[in-house]
Amino acid sequence: MKQIFYILIICVLATSCSYFKSADDRAPIARVNDAYLYKEDIEDVVPKGASKEDSTLLVNAYVDRWARQLLLMDGALVNLSEEKQNEFSKLVEQYRNDLYIKAYLEGLVKKNIDTIVQADEAKVFYEANKESFKLNDDLLQFRYISLPLNPIDVDSIKNRFKRFNVKDKRYLDSISVQFKSYSLNDSIWIKYSQVAEKVPVITLENKNQLLKKSNYVQLKDSLNLYLVQVNDVRLQNDYAPLDYVNTSIEQIVINKRKLELIKQLKNDITKDAIKNNEFQIYN
Repeated sequence: MKQIFYILIICVLATSCSYFKSADDRAPIARVNDAYLYKEDIEDVVPKGASKEDSTLLVNAYVDRWARQLLLMDGALVNLSEEKQNEFSKLVEQYRNDLYIKAYLEGLVKKNIDTIVQADEAKVFYEANKESFKLNDDLLQFRYISLPLNPIDVDSIKNRFKRFNVKDKRYLDSISVQFKSYSLNDSIWIKYSQVAEKVPVITLENKNQLLKKSNYVQLKDSLNLYLVQVNDVRLQNDYAPLDYVNTSIEQIVINKRKLELIKQLKNDITKDAIKNNEFQIYN
C-alpha cells in the first residue's frame, strides 16, 4: 500500500510540473515552497450556478488538497532514499508507457478487428467446448397467460392458446388487456427461477409437471387461472442450447481474435522497425 501511495504522489507531481509554475507577474492565490497556484488554475473547480458559499467551500477544499499533495511529496523526497526514489520513478515511467501502449493497441484493434462471428464458427466453438456449457439451472421455452378466475370466453382462449397459429396469436395479443400478465414469445430460453417468478403458483410439488417437453399445464390459485404451454426443456447439467449461449460464444471468439491480433500487431511493429533500420541489436 505504501508503494502505491508513493507512486500516486509521484504521478501527480510528474503530470503537474507544467501546471504549477514558479511565481511570475500573475497574482498567486496559494504557495507551497517554490510552487504557486493561480486563479486560472481553479477556474474549472466551481460549477456554474454554484452559490458563493458553495464556491468558497469547493475552492478551499481544492487548495487544501493541492497543498497537502505537494507537502507530502516534499516530505517523501526528503525522507525516501535515492534508491527508493529511483525505483518509484521507474514504476511511474512503466505505468505511463503501459497506458500509452494500451490505448495505442486498443485503437489499432478497434480499427482492424472483425466483430462478425458466423453461425458455423460459433457452432464449431460450441462443439469443441461443450463441457463448458453445462447448465446450472433448468431452462424452458414456454408461453403463459394469467387470467382472473372464471374469465369470459375462457374455452376459446384455451383453444387458441394451445393451438397457437398465426391468427390465434394475433387474437390473443388483441385481447391481452384482459390478462393479468402474459408472455407469448415461446422461442426464447428462460431459467426455471424466472418462470417461477412469472407464474407464482408453481411450486416444488408441481415443478415436474412444468419440466416436460410439449406439455400443456393449467394451474390456479385463489385469484388467478394460469395457462402454460411448455415447448422445450433443458434440465440442470444438460448442455445449454447453442442459441442460449450464442452471445457468450461470440464474445469469447471476438476476445480470442483480439488477443491474436494484438500479438500479430506487436510482431509486425517489431519486424517493420527492423526492416526500416529503426531497431537494431548489437552483438
